[in-house]
Amino acid sequence: MGTAKVTAPLIFAITIATIGSFQFGYNTGVINAPEVIIKDFLNYTLQERLKNPPSEVLLTSLWSLSVAIFSVGGMIGSFSVGLFVNRFGRRNSMLIVNLLAIAGGCLMGFCKIAESVEMLILGRLVIGLFCGLCTGFVPMYIGEISPTALRGAFGTLNQLGIVIGILVAQIFGLNIILGTKELWPLLLGFTIIPAILQCASLPFCPESPRFLLINRKEEESAKEILQRLWGTQDVAQDIQEMKDESIRMAQEKKVTVVELFRAPSYRQPIIISIMLQLSQQLSGINAVFYYSTGIFKDAGVKEPIYATIGAGVVNTIFTVVSDNYGWMSFICIGAILAFVAFFEIGPGPIPWFIVAELFGQGPRPAAMAVAGCSNWTSNFLVGLLFPSAAFYLGAYVFIVFTGFLVIFWIFTFFKVPETRGRTFEEITRAFEGQVLAGNRDEKGPIVEMNSIQPTKDTNV
Repeated sequence: MGTAKVTAPLIFAITIATIGSFQFGYNTGVINAPEVIIKDFLNYTLQERLKNPPSEVLLTSLWSLSVAIFSVGGMIGSFSVGLFVNRFGRRNSMLIVNLLAIAGGCLMGFCKIAESVEMLILGRLVIGLFCGLCTGFVPMYIGEISPTALRGAFGTLNQLGIVIGILVAQIFGLNIILGTKELWPLLLGFTIIPAILQCASLPFCPESPRFLLINRKEEESAKEILQRLWGTQDVAQDIQEMKDESIRMAQEKKVTVVELFRAPSYRQPIIISIMLQLSQQLSGINAVFYYSTGIFKDAGVKEPIYATIGAGVVNTIFTVVSDNYGWMSFICIGAILAFVAFFEIGPGPIPWFIVAELFGQGPRPAAMAVAGCSNWTSNFLVGLLFPSAAFYLGAYVFIVFTGFLVIFWIFTFFKVPETRGRTFEEITRAFEGQVLAGNRDEKGPIVEMNSIQPTKDTNV
């Protein structure tokens, strides 16, 4: 097999795909900075409509709904990934759903002019639906066009896109840029611009060669795309691996979400996928980014928004690789920045792309849907429950997250396989071999994935 290269077409395709990741990050972080301004908008709009000031309960409920509805849309979108990618392909799915981003951006961008609370909430729901779909499309597309040896490195670019989106949202949300009473609708509607950019660029990106060969039986097209993306003419081994996978799929019935949990060969990888997604959210990372401004404020930081942006900067830097407010606030900032840094080394990027590695072409869309829905659901619960937990537990709330992290560390050490440098087929066969070993000797120990070495079979 020829040595795959990092080519300009490969970098272009991955960069354009990660615009979807940027959108996810941007729309996650954009609602934080203008909180007070948007609450004023809700108050004014409802007062004009009801002819009386709205109650504090109603105001708080509508604000919470505006924030949380994004995660509800994300749950629905992530669970709908398979409906798109199996019918339209990976690239075309990303292209089509940008219509949702444009629609959601328009609803949020014009809600102030229309004096419509409903447009704001509906816009957040639609943009959440779009982002939920992107969390499935982007890692899948990147994983399927990347050379085996570079799949992990390129997979981190999905997370890099997310954290850059969060950082840009935090910076744009400053009151000297778009975080003002006049411009906040533009802050929310900005999501239209990257959507249009991606729509204009995706036609110049190739479809996933695995989708073309396995789902459409277009072997020549898949071969040409691999040769162009990887900068080598010798892709026969990779084509053969895809053909072997296609034969396997033809022998199996269509994999549904229910089948992922029923079939022994899928059960362990789907549990691993779900646990890693839970580890990302139950680490407490979004408690930091949803409520970091309040956390820093309580710690005595006089300008908490800048400390929040600092966390965003560290978030971005560590994905790729003096304090004058008193020593306690310094410790608070340092601890949170260190926490974010270590998050971006491990639980941040890995759960998104490892799902695509653990499953073959057949079950992959369903697995991405389940994993994405798990992430969005836990995201929603953390965002919903953290304020109450912080109220009752204070700073000790992070001990709860620490407990979760210890559990996930133990699980990862014993159960999560090393996928570096291994083809999709090798990983799938290893799980099947584990099931067969268990069936041969039900009383004996089941072989752990960590102990299985990459196969030397050159026909894969």
